Amino acid sequence: MSFDIDVRCRLGDAEIDCRIEPGAGVTVLFGPSGAGKTSVLNMVAGLLRPDAGHIRVGADTLFDAAAGIDLPPEARRAGYVFQESRLFPHLRVRANLLYGLPKRAALDVDGVIGLLGIAPLLDRWPRTLSGGEAKRVAIGRALLRDPAFLLLDEPLASLDRARREEILGLLERLRDGIGLPILLVTHERDEAERLGDRIVAFG
Repeated sequence: MSFDIDVRCRLGDAEIDCRIEPGAGVTVLFGPSGAGKTSVLNMVAGLLRPDAGHIRVGADTLFDAAAGIDLPPEARRAGYVFQESRLFPHLRVRANLLYGLPKRAALDVDGVIGLLGIAPLLDRWPRTLSGGEAKRVAIGRALLRDPAFLLLDEPLASLDRARREEILGLLERLRDGIGLPILLVTHERDEAERLGDRIVAFG
């Protein structure tokens, strides 16, 4: 399963024009801040409507302007990890992970917790987590939504060198182990080259 994206969208004075050919693995949107990379993620997630084009993931059409198809966000099965971890401050880590867990999905919750190394964090409050720990919990919550694909917006932003390397290693394990198509945004060339199976340049 892979992304097939061809979208155009005008935001203010900016014109976003993005074409992503089908291909498995991690697709990296690379370029400077403000070039429209996050807007493309939002279009794929259904949070921003393109003016024209199409968005397909595998055999599923999420958006097709010509055919009048525009699935709502909740029907797209996107696992979205935002720049900010966006954990619920009033819920402990365990409750954050399980929030919105699909009732019908046969998910390996313990397997995801083990993959991310977050078992020691389950009883802690979000405010007590380091940046790297919070990012791992946010990725876990996205995986436990039973997604068809992952959207990662600057997943290494605001992390120090040690935490950055930790999350880079985690993302490599996800890339190699979970079999989901991943669309990742970064403005760091080394991240793009290390994680991407293909790189789409912006700006």
